[in-house]
Amino acid sequence: MPRYLSLIRIEETDTPAGGPSPELMERMEKLMEEMTKAGVLLDTAGLTPTAEGTRVHYEGGRLSVTDGPFTETKEVIGGYALLQAKDRAEAIEWTKRFLKTHEEYWTVTCEVRQLMEG
Repeated sequence: MPRYLSLIRIEETDTPAGGPSPELMERMEKLMEEMTKAGVLLDTAGLTPTAEGTRVHYEGGRLSVTDGPFTETKEVIGGYALLQAKDRAEAIEWTKRFLKTHEEYWTVTCEVRQLMEG
């Protein structure tokens, strides 16, 4: 079965100061458990804020290293989910369910892309 990476993009400056609500975490936990039992969820994790990150850039034969935060970036990758689904449509349906666990004040976008195999 093909594998898909769902990149979870958030607007870091718009996230609640206290992080996700306990209710959101409970809904996510239930969904992740269901996805694991269904054999769809292979791995998932959230990422630390960009203030704790580093960018390594290569251009014109030169490397540059920049420590966060990255002020020019509004939308950042806040986490990921590695899914194994029968097809793209199934991966998208699971991703939609993940997004629906969030309260209305969240702004979250997931980019679902198939991994190249072989």
